[in-house]
Amino acid sequence: MRGLLWWITSVMGDKDYERYLAHMNRVHPNEPVLSEGQYWRERYAEADAHPGARCC
Repeated sequence: MRGLLWWITSVMGDKDYERYLAHMNRVHPNEPVLSEGQYWRERYAEADAHPGARCC
């Protein structure tokens, strides 16, 4: 059950903002980070501008 929950949240992107924060802290520690709302706005704008291959 725990593995299934992990898979569902991974597919849905639930941990993406946390991964972004960890990346910024690790690789770009002196750079400002986006708020969670701004992160998602930019992510969706990028996906709309460059759709690529996706199922939906």
